[in-house]
Amino acid sequence: MHIDQLRDFCISKKGVTEHFPFDDVTLVFKVMNKMFALVGLEKWENGETSVNLKCDPDWAEELRAEYDSVNPGFHMNKKHWNTVTLNNDVSDKFAFELIEHSYNLVVKSLPKKTQNELEKLQ
Repeated sequence: MHIDQLRDFCISKKGVTEHFPFDDVTLVFKVMNKMFALVGLEKWENGETSVNLKCDPDWAEELRAEYDSVNPGFHMNKKHWNTVTLNNDVSDKFAFELIEHSYNLVVKSLPKKTQNELEKLQ
């Protein structure tokens, strides 16, 4: 997967914005101002294609056991976040599913009022 594919997929989701809240090399995707994906651009330039994604804690453990490329989230709450190294044993299709899962988890955790605002967006 190329960074442009990941970015295009993330920003195509309803209510998503992109930010650099920490530094100028960590791209953060948010839905309704809540993070669901983080990408270290500097690492991508060096060939380390990974993304931090939110994940259901039970599924996160299963994924880590099944895939060498899924590890506890780097600099994140390791119970709720995975670092997924792309272009290894995680296919692009499955990576998009993991991004979708992360997005949906965050949307579900939003207050009802914010979820309703998201629904109304075009």
